[in-house]
Amino acid sequence: MTAFSFDVVVLGGGSGGYAAALRAAELGKSVAVIEKDKLGGTCLHRGCVPTKALLHTAEIADHVRQAAEVGVDATLSGIDPARMTAYREGIVAKKYRGLQSLVAGRGITVVAGAGTLTADHAVAVGDDVYTGADVVLATGSYTRTLPGIEIGGRVLTSETALTLDEVPGRVVVLGGGVIGVEFASAWRSLGAEVLIVEALDHLLPAEDATSRKALERAYRKRGIDTALSTRCEGVTSTDAGVSVALSNGTVVEADYVLVAVGRGPVTDGLGFAEAGVAMDRGFVTVDERLQSSVPHVWAVGDIVPGLQLAHRSFQQGIFVAEQIAGMSPVPVPESGIPRVAYSHPEVASVGLTEDQARAIHGDAVAAYEYNLAGNAKSEILGTAGVAKVVRIADGPVVGVHLVGDRVGELITEAQLVIGWEAHPEDIAPLVHAHPTQSEALGEAFLALAGKPLHTI
Repeated sequence: MTAFSFDVVVLGGGSGGYAAALRAAELGKSVAVIEKDKLGGTCLHRGCVPTKALLHTAEIADHVRQAAEVGVDATLSGIDPARMTAYREGIVAKKYRGLQSLVAGRGITVVAGAGTLTADHAVAVGDDVYTGADVVLATGSYTRTLPGIEIGGRVLTSETALTLDEVPGRVVVLGGGVIGVEFASAWRSLGAEVLIVEALDHLLPAEDATSRKALERAYRKRGIDTALSTRCEGVTSTDAGVSVALSNGTVVEADYVLVAVGRGPVTDGLGFAEAGVAMDRGFVTVDERLQSSVPHVWAVGDIVPGLQLAHRSFQQGIFVAEQIAGMSPVPVPESGIPRVAYSHPEVASVGLTEDQARAIHGDAVAAYEYNLAGNAKSEILGTAGVAKVVRIADGPVVGVHLVGDRVGELITEAQLVIGWEAHPEDIAPLVHAHPTQSEALGEAFLALAGKPLHTI
């Protein structure tokens, strides 16, 4: 056995882990990152980045189909899955090389192997032990499935869906959350017939009612079928296709089925409980400063209850590194974390839904919806949608909800408004460039400030 000592040992090199490592090294700490796969984790290699590249390819396909409407003669003659894959893999490879360079440049030790937490702030990797004054747990998440459904062949997860060498003719998506609606959007744009099966009564059930309804209208218009308030009761797979039995009594035939019912924490068999770390349903229990029940053992990202988003993990990694360095950083509340579904149209939000705000503040809540039909840039882009702002009466903005192509690029302004507890009256004097989609937010703020301009 060989023993190694560092100021900080990070178990997991995904978004939260590598962010913690980079920031800790920047603050003068000696750091080791233990990763059994590749730096960047699911987000870079099998999640956020490659799926958004797939969605961009799908967007280009839609643009080619609609080119004649703007005076460009173009014809979509086909989709080449091999070149689609090469495009995505090229982006991932470039980002991976950049991350490796960053980590190496900060003098961080990267240990390739599966780590297990042991007592006394140590992580065992094979016969070696890496001890840290502080240990950061950042082991990420895995794809959940449904009881009785065996993954493999024509039964896909979001990760195996990226490896397909064809565009499905017909596909059933089990789950109407972010992963489900994004894959449904991409496949429809690439030419597939798509059915989304969702057990709850709306797509993106955690979003504001206005956003949910707007997305469902858009999907109906695009020809994406949905079976809401419907459960999958079984999948039969053959070499030729799949049969999906639904709780409404129908059986749907398709080429593939995608299981997109969420992600679970990767914590089993890693020694967490044995080392004294308190757990709850597989998640690590932490305090408001992300410390586990064991002093100097911290947890970040998808293993911490809450939103499972790469940028949440990233920010938590930075937070913990600064906490370890004695900087007393300010925690970011869950409600202040932006959420984006990169579908067509996009759905972006931050803060409370209108229903959540009313549950907390009662009738002292005001909301305004600005239709993107009144926004010149949205008209140019050919997108429909809405910008909705929720405020406390005579108080700050507590929620912003956006639907429309490219609206994810607007969510940072919304986060700043909510994070700084700004009132619409504070934002109304600020200038939004014309023509931009950001003007839609500006119009909503103007309306809630009592001086609507382009609305009656």
